[in-house]
Parts: sequence; structure tokens; C-alpha cells
Amino acid sequence: MDLQSYLTLDATAMAELVKMGEVTPKELLELSFQQLEAVNPALNAVTHTRKEKALAEAERMQATDAPFGGVPMLLKNLSQSLQGEPLTSGSQLFMSTVSEHDSNMVKKFREAGFQFIGHTNTPEFGLKNITEPDLHGPTRNPWDSHRSPGGSSGGSAAAVAAGIVPLAGASDGGGSIRIPASFTGLFGLKPTRGRTPVGPGAGRQWQGASIDFVLSRSVRDSAAILDELQIVQPEAAFHTPLFPGSYNEAMPHPFEKPLRIAYNMTSPVGTPVSEEAKYAVEKTVKWMESQGHIVEEKENGVDGIQLMKDYYLMNSGEISSLVGQLEKGIDRAITADDVEIETWVLHQAGKSVSAAEFSASLSSWDSAAAQMAHLHETYDFYITPASAYTAPKVGELTYTRKEQQEMRLRIDEMDKQEQQDLIYDMFLPSLTYTPFTQLANLTGQPAMSVPVHLSDDGLPIGVQVMASKGKENRLLQLAYQLEQSELWITKRPLVQQDKVIR
Repeated sequence: MDLQSYLTLDATAMAELVKMGEVTPKELLELSFQQLEAVNPALNAVTHTRKEKALAEAERMQATDAPFGGVPMLLKNLSQSLQGEPLTSGSQLFMSTVSEHDSNMVKKFREAGFQFIGHTNTPEFGLKNITEPDLHGPTRNPWDSHRSPGGSSGGSAAAVAAGIVPLAGASDGGGSIRIPASFTGLFGLKPTRGRTPVGPGAGRQWQGASIDFVLSRSVRDSAAILDELQIVQPEAAFHTPLFPGSYNEAMPHPFEKPLRIAYNMTSPVGTPVSEEAKYAVEKTVKWMESQGHIVEEKENGVDGIQLMKDYYLMNSGEISSLVGQLEKGIDRAITADDVEIETWVLHQAGKSVSAAEFSASLSSWDSAAAQMAHLHETYDFYITPASAYTAPKVGELTYTRKEQQEMRLRIDEMDKQEQQDLIYDMFLPSLTYTPFTQLANLTGQPAMSVPVHLSDDGLPIGVQVMASKGKENRLLQLAYQLEQSELWITKRPLVQQDKVIR
């Protein structure tokens, strides 16, 4: 197999070729590293590789019935720990950290037959919708090297879009799978809360807002890996009943009757939405109408601004708790020089949050979940833009040193309400790009970004579809149908050597 052939294959096709003996796991690895070495200098998608170890493991790999036996993949440099390998979480505090064990998610990836070639770039602690950590530097979008692939799974998105691997580990705590999928023309599914493994050592991530999965180029890859990853963990805080069947087998089935679909293109926080994002939704719902489904424009009834404030309050409490744990581990106080501005502001604000306020913020998530459950009694899907704009430019959403210093000084002088207001204002420029995705994280619903539109300047932008809890099978059915339609983006970015070509 040559590199050009490798770049056309999804993970399912690669695994089939391995099973038929037409390609070896080692050959796939060598092609993956060939592409990585050609494009990563331009993209900075991968921060750590393990080439010699991976090739040695491929040499020893036996014939297997594992569904993805021999397929190379990358892991996200946040929560997806691989024993003996670095896991920095994008933070200089972890720059020397080496994982002592595989995470439960990585164990399931290993059981599925994947070969791990390294870890992808991520913003510090996954807090941003761009991937520009001080520790590793910015990741760039394969569609345009001046733009970001998004975040926090931006490194994984760039690596998949550029053809280094057919799919990569990702996680989603506020849109971190769907946002980079929208910006890079990939398929990005966020499963239902409790669907995939957590831990060890943790029963939940971000109070249930965050969940691990993958970014992929094909719907069937995501369906097949969800078959392997779905689990009921006794130690986990949240459980979702197992899907009684195969997602991969259910995916191609047509819907038994016409669907009722609600859609909305208004930002839930009152920020602008581009005409490109609106057009992407409009043409998607028109296509659905052409398939016989009933489509209605409708608001969901959730107070988006208040929900975001409650989300940021959770973030501040979680980060302050994390910093406290880290201080015990290193036996010294963590200073503003140790972390990036978002981490520091959240930490400082989190120290002022009471237990009652934290509990109340989580209760608002449940209220939103109840409202969305009521909406889904009538509507099968709820559709919005996945992002309000195409990808931002690299550096556009990163604060200058002067701005950061001003925020560091101001946060200490504020009362707790002013601190929470500062957090909202601090994230507002980023939120303006991506105001639609957080809802599904806080309600626990499954949601996906589907690559159905290229803007006038040739950049992808996705459409988000949400479904009731536990209904990933319905999302995958719809995604499969869209993948067969003329809407689905089939064009791929052209990446050569150390530069990205539009």
C-alpha cells in the first residue's frame, strides 16, 4: 500500500485489509508515521510520538478478531493516559508527568485492536475551544494554516483531517468534539452521559458534563467504535443502559416513519450568527423536508445565558479543586506564573464559590434537561449550527500579555459576583464562535456535528443535531443518510510537507 491509498481509507477499511492479509499492522503504522512526519511540522497536531515502541508492538501483533485490529490511532493528551507515556494536559505543571497506567478508555481502545502512535495537542486542562497552549504552542487547521482547528480536541481533529490517522481519541465537556469537527470537516459524535468509560480514580468528569469518545472521517467508524466502548461501569457516577444491539448494524436502516424535527439558528446567548452557519442549517432542514420529514423552527425554552453562567461556575469550582489537589502533590502553592490566564481566573473565582451555589448551578442543568426532554416528546431531533462561524484565526482568541496581567490583578480585587462576571466576559469572545454546543453537555444528551457545508472561502462548518438521551442510534441513522447525500463534504484539505495549501 502506498501513502495515497492510505489517505483514502477509514479505520473500518484498514481493519478489513489487515484481516484479509493485504496489509500488515506494521505497514499501516509506517504510513501513518510517514504522513505525520510530512504534515505535523506545519500543524503541530501531535505533541508526543512513540514510533519505536509502536513498531515493536506491531511486529509482535498476532492475528486477531478485534474490530480495529492493527489500525493506528492517536490519543488525546487529556484523560486518555497510556502507561509509560507523557500526559501533560497541555499544562506546564504536568510537563514531566508520565502515566502510571492506562485509563479505562484506553484499555477499551486497546481491546478494540488499535495501535497507539502518540498523543495530540490540547489546550490547558481542556478549558478552551481553541488549541493554543503555552506549553506546546498552537495547533493549525489543515484547511488553512492561519486558522485554528478548534478545541479542546483540536490536535485530534487536525490529525484526522490531515490523514495522519483515520480516527483519534477526543473528549467533549462543552463541545470539544463537535467544535473541532465543525471547523475541520469531520464527523463528531458526543455520546450520552455515562455511555463510555471513565477513570480509574474518577467516577465522573466535570460533574458529568464531559465524556470521552473519538473524532472520525466516517459515520461507520464512529458507530463501530461506539459498539466497542459502550459500557455500564459499577464505579461510575452515571449509567446509561446498554444499547440492545449493534450501532453499526442499526446505522444503515431507514427510519420507519417520518420524523418531526425542530431547528433554531439563534444564538442561545444573544451573540451574532454568521450567514454561512444559518445557510448550513437551512439547506440541511430543506433536505430533511425533501425526505418526507416534518420540520419546524422552534425555540427550546432554555435560558442560555443563565445556563452558561452556571456552567462557568462549575468550571471555576472544578478548577479550584484541581489546583488544590495539585498543590498538595507538589507541596507548594501554585502561582499565576504556573498556569494560563483562564485557569488562574477560574481558580481564583472558584475559591469564593459556596457549596450551596455550586449545588444550585448543577440543579439548573437538571431543569434544562427536563425542558429538553419535554421538547423531545414532540420532536425527534433538535438542530442548530454546530458553530456560529467558520474557524477563528490562530491567536485571535488568545489574550495578549497585557490583557492577561490586567485580569490577574483585577480578579483579586473583586467580590465573588464580579469574579463570575469576569469569567463570562473572559470567555465571551470564544463563546461567540461556539454558543450552541454546551447545552448537550449539561443535559447529558447525545449530539453530533455533521460536515455538510463549505463556506464561500472554502472552509467547513458543521450542523449540530441533538437527540434524546440514549438515542445515539437515531443520530447515527441520520448521519449515515446525510453521508450518502450531496450535502456531505467529500473534499479533503491538501497538506504538503511543512505547509498547508488551501
